[in-house]
Amino acid sequence: MKQVQIKAKRTHDVDMTEGNAFTHLLAFALPLLVGNLFQQMYNMVDAWVVGNYVNDAAFSAVGTVTPIINMLIGSFTGLASGAGVVISQYYGAHREDRVSDAVHTAMVFTAILAVIFTVVGILMTPFMLKLMSIPDNVFPESRAYLTIYFAGMVGLMFYNMGAGILRAVGDSRRPFYYLVVCAVINTVLDLVLVIQCGMGKMGYGVHAVAIATIVAQAVSALLTMGTLVRTDSCVKVVWKKMKLHLDLLKQIISVGIPAALQMAVTAFSNVIVQSYIFGADPACTGGWTAYTKVDQIIFLPMQSLGLAATTFVGQNLGAGQKERAKKGVRLSLVMSMVVTVLVSVAVILNAGALSSFFVDADASPDVIRYGTLFLTQLTPFYVFCCVNQIYAAALRGAGDSKAPMVIMLLSFVVFRQVYLWFVSRFISTELLPMAMGYPAGWLVCSVLTLLYYKIRGLGEKNIMGVSHAVGA
Repeated sequence: MKQVQIKAKRTHDVDMTEGNAFTHLLAFALPLLVGNLFQQMYNMVDAWVVGNYVNDAAFSAVGTVTPIINMLIGSFTGLASGAGVVISQYYGAHREDRVSDAVHTAMVFTAILAVIFTVVGILMTPFMLKLMSIPDNVFPESRAYLTIYFAGMVGLMFYNMGAGILRAVGDSRRPFYYLVVCAVINTVLDLVLVIQCGMGKMGYGVHAVAIATIVAQAVSALLTMGTLVRTDSCVKVVWKKMKLHLDLLKQIISVGIPAALQMAVTAFSNVIVQSYIFGADPACTGGWTAYTKVDQIIFLPMQSLGLAATTFVGQNLGAGQKERAKKGVRLSLVMSMVVTVLVSVAVILNAGALSSFFVDADASPDVIRYGTLFLTQLTPFYVFCCVNQIYAAALRGAGDSKAPMVIMLLSFVVFRQVYLWFVSRFISTELLPMAMGYPAGWLVCSVLTLLYYKIRGLGEKNIMGVSHAVGA
């Protein structure tokens, strides 16, 4: 088959098939990590603004919808990862023509999905909130936040797909810059709308932070798409080339759908878990909100290194360099575990301060007490997640997303629900035993993922059907 070579190394593209693996992984993961920290920062600003300038119900509303938003983001991130894997492997194989075709297929696919996700999300919002057993005083605010979020989610979808395309060719810096801009815009709009415009006092604080979020996401999408239109790289978007290439769409879906199902259903299982936890005490809802904000930050290093591993594995398997790909996986795991342990220690030592950051300590002592409890008891187990996050990401980079999907669904959905059912009926209905369903699922998932990787490895062929031995 005729190959169209990548003509020259562009300024922002990074060929990970040569050079120091540690340097490539670190250089890729650091901007991603800092960018995601900024993204979490503006999510935390939403919670901080409504917690300090609106009321406890608004604070709980913003926090309790996190699993639903994560389900949405996770499902599309999974689909975007399918495009990223296809693009990274063709890029590693120096197939510029197929890289371009995959980019335009991914863009058309995103436009179609944006319509579907928006409509389904708005229609399903009341059902999902009822399933979570959201308290009556929080329900209206939660529904308002989610409805606005879903209505403006097209920005989130195009940013994620565009950023995934850039990362597939090793460019994690520009998506980072755009997240910083997004975070600043969101923070400023939060403060202006809630405080300066008085929307918090008028009872529209949740509406304000939701509007700020979707405006910021729209700006990040415009910046990302503008980059893809103007770039001289092989991922350049040309409007007249917009077309669904069915063979590439099939490849994208074969990797993306299992990843999307895994992330969406896992997040949905968290909705069920929260229904057990929230039944204990109304103040627990606020405490869990504070915990989830910190939880998202603890996950960032391993997730960033997981994405680095996906791109590294994809490019190197595309070039037929299986051993180099495996080396990148080992390095990613060690790096993620070291950072996660350091972050976990810092969180445990400052659990009280982190919990009190979001609410008035004098007005909401029970919220802080619950938040501190969750942080001190659950944080020590995050190191388990490094194993399943890194190895699952590596397997997706090799085009194998079905196995991680099955393993995570068994661990985070089936096992966790069985655990909650058994513990609640035969052991205890106390809060902490219920919450321990999370680390129990992490441990099971890590063991199963590690066993699968040791037996299966990265497979024998890349997504193009070519043996890994080629080019080695």
